[in-house]
Amino acid sequence: MIAGIDPGELVPVILAMVIAGGLIGVLAGLFGVGGGAVSVPVFYEFFGITGIPDDLRMPLAVGTSLALIVPTSILSVRSHYQRGTVDMDLLRIWVVPILLGVVIGAVIARFSPPAVFQIVFIVVASINAAKLLTGGKGWRLGDTLPGPAATRVAGGVIGLLSSLMGIGGGAISNLFMTLHGVGIHRAVSTSAGVGVLIAIPGTIGYMLAGWDKPGLPVDAIGYVSLIAFILTLPSTLLTTPLGVRLAHGLRKNTLEKLFGSFLLLVSVRFLYALIAV
Repeated sequence: MIAGIDPGELVPVILAMVIAGGLIGVLAGLFGVGGGAVSVPVFYEFFGITGIPDDLRMPLAVGTSLALIVPTSILSVRSHYQRGTVDMDLLRIWVVPILLGVVIGAVIARFSPPAVFQIVFIVVASINAAKLLTGGKGWRLGDTLPGPAATRVAGGVIGLLSSLMGIGGGAISNLFMTLHGVGIHRAVSTSAGVGVLIAIPGTIGYMLAGWDKPGLPVDAIGYVSLIAFILTLPSTLLTTPLGVRLAHGLRKNTLEKLFGSFLLLVSVRFLYALIAV
């Protein structure tokens, strides 16, 4: 039995997680987001059903999401790299600052109330959604990426916010790159690589941040639930390549509108959860 669920209720719960895993995989490949913008709300609901205390649901959802992003991002960036659209030079510049940002985010996670995670998610996702849905008119800081120093600072911010949001950084790195004239397909592809840089240290950080926290499920290692991870991983890996093919087959405007609508929907869901508390 899983944390208070009657055995008769397990089948629909497991089925829902498998379906969610499939959606996470598609979005990981389609938007280069690692699927975290889907997995965080899905895991949040799952942990509510399984009786996890409210003050632990959000950090547990974030940490488990980061763990799931590790394999999906690796598979996604590999597929995009084979198509020649990943900016490896930019990823090299971002390695150290993103790592530092993720570590700081994990430290904050240990001491912050659940509302902090939700507010960060809502603000960042809503700004990105507004840009994408308005066609990006007036949303341009430059025609090229800034110098190395400013780009490194941006990498640190991406790592910090992504760590708090439980995403692979795709939503934020997409915003940064497209604001500086990078095409949406190249931004999506490179963001998949950002997911790899963020998810591995982020997962380790959340495991340590939740270590010995009372009230966590018995399967959890810190803020990472092994049961939720195992239930969603197979279908996620199967559908990630499909998302990559869809991304490269869609027109620029269509991809932007889909991504923006998705982020707006998730923001509304978390805003409702924040207000309803």
